[in-house]
Amino acid sequence: MTGQGLAVDQLTVRFGGAVAVDCFSLEAPTGRITGLIGPNGAGKTTTFNACTGILAPSTGAVRLDGKDVTRLAPAARARRGLGRTFQQVELFDTLTVAENVAIGREGALAAANPLRHVIARRSDRAAVAAATAEALELCGIAELASRRAGSLPTGHRRLVELARALAGDFHVLLLDEPSAGLDEGESDAFAVILRRVVDERGTGILLVEHDMALVMDVCAHIYVLDFGKPLFSGTPREVGSSHIVRDAYLGAEIDDVA
Repeated sequence: MTGQGLAVDQLTVRFGGAVAVDCFSLEAPTGRITGLIGPNGAGKTTTFNACTGILAPSTGAVRLDGKDVTRLAPAARARRGLGRTFQQVELFDTLTVAENVAIGREGALAAANPLRHVIARRSDRAAVAAATAEALELCGIAELASRRAGSLPTGHRRLVELARALAGDFHVLLLDEPSAGLDEGESDAFAVILRRVVDERGTGILLVEHDMALVMDVCAHIYVLDFGKPLFSGTPREVGSSHIVRDAYLGAEIDDVA
């Protein structure tokens, strides 16, 4: 896996007179899982939206592999290797699992050429099939390939969504609350898959998550946002022992996972 990963420099996002994110910087290099935590309304999803081009920052810069992508459209950033999932699982319920996963690769191959959305080259079809099979295997859902996505429980739907992103061959992934709706066992299995993605592919993952057990388990570095402002950053141990973080967000909850 090549590339330096994602970097955000002094990012500020305003909505009218309200400041949603205020001078926030982070690094999410390839080959590492980086956490972004904070209470609801802290600015985490806004940060994701600015990183992926859905929102234009008021000030600051977004860099991918050292290159400024702040003014690029979302599709252009995706073609450069930046992928994302959302809080709400968005699958095509009438399609099979394999068809849903294949879309992740097909979109990247078609890029900005509308004709390739309609007529695929033979080499493209082979690339899609290979990427789909690899992503299904990596997420442990190959046996579900022919199932309709709409028939799956939440845990499997989350894995299909992750597999679709992995099929797109992104080297940086932004995952927005990927364990939402999962039970403890499913969350543990999800953690294993995330570590495998990083170990085998060298992918960089920026993880927004409220499941603190998952965050403390898989993240090498964690950033904490509070009301749009950077509150703290450090290793899981440093975050867990920070009185500032405890008072603002974690409270006694961290005692069970630190």
